[in-house]
Amino acid sequence: MTPPPGPYSGKSSLALVARASAFTFGIVYGSVKLKILKMKAKSHKKAEAKGHH
Repeated sequence: MTPPPGPYSGKSSLALVARASAFTFGIVYGSVKLKILKMKAKSHKKAEAKGHH
């Protein structure tokens, strides 16, 4: 006897929506974080260049 499918068993549409939105959020969050890190690295290099003169 198998138990009825729960909300996160992968059988219900709610689980698919939750998984898809989590995946999308991960991609968006990752790209935003990457942009911020790149901007920080650029400003840090500029500050270092100014400090050497």
